[in-house]
Amino acid sequence: MRTIEWKGDHVVLVDQTLLPDEIHWVEVRDVDTMIDAIRRLAVRGAPAIGVAGAFGVAIAAQRAEHERLGTEHVRAEAGRLRVARPTAVNLATAVDEVLVRADAGAAAVVADAVALAERYALADRQLAQRGADLLEELGAVPARVHTHCNTGALATVDWGTALGIVRELHARSEIVSVTADETRPLLQGSRLTAFELDRLGIDHRVVVDGAGPSVIARGLADAVIVGADRIAANGDVANKIGTYPLALAAARAGIPFVVAAPESTLDPATPTGADIAIEERDEDEVLVFGGRRVAPSGSRAFNPAFDVTPADLVTAIVTERRVIRPARGDRL
Repeated sequence: MRTIEWKGDHVVLVDQTLLPDEIHWVEVRDVDTMIDAIRRLAVRGAPAIGVAGAFGVAIAAQRAEHERLGTEHVRAEAGRLRVARPTAVNLATAVDEVLVRADAGAAAVVADAVALAERYALADRQLAQRGADLLEELGAVPARVHTHCNTGALATVDWGTALGIVRELHARSEIVSVTADETRPLLQGSRLTAFELDRLGIDHRVVVDGAGPSVIARGLADAVIVGADRIAANGDVANKIGTYPLALAAARAGIPFVVAAPESTLDPATPTGADIAIEERDEDEVLVFGGRRVAPSGSRAFNPAFDVTPADLVTAIVTERRVIRPARGDRL
């Protein structure tokens, strides 16, 4: 199934906050609803929120044309969309890409947004094949893969990045098993990645985030494959919090640490990882569990949503077009 789709004059998307208990489709007919969906992670994953941003501009363009509000209204709404979440570069890039067609009318903006979604879907398939070829080249197959967060169809449009490589390896009968970190604070590994792996019939198990590096150290993984939300010009990688320790463990164990991301996630305008804005989320995502506060009332939480893995720990970045090897000095 596709995570997000354009339906004539509105958008439908899977509310990922309700998975795996319920598959619920949200209809998005205005920019406020789209921004809310992005912020509360009903739609998440760098490529998926890029498509959501582009579709949001299309909705704004339709409204502006229907109510004769002018292109300034579209530009203002686009400005709100592009900052709905700060770390993933795909959101701002996709919004800006379709916004350039605002003067051409709503139909042109819609066409460009739909084309962008189709391009993202194709890129994932190409990336998956290239990534599987790389794992074969590195001698890491048949593979026991360790992964983090969610990088499947739910995070993209209909295939996946890091989990897309896993799907391709599975199709080649080269996957032994997958270990998925639960991924705090919203459990996107245990709720979403496990959900997708289960539907695909791929053998898997979930571990707590703190166990991930130890699993690798014990020789229970042949490769770590993760996604990315933004990749700086020098190859530093911003991804969901908890990624950096996996890279350290992979380097110590001598196994590949592979980052799978479309070209749209590369950000040559950001020199290094230190220049990437790291989103900090609500403290209650850490302090509250199941609607009940689990920490003392006087306790505070630090809740960064992402961390940055230095380029020298990255074996390869796989995109739909190429393989970049930052540890060897490759730059974007």
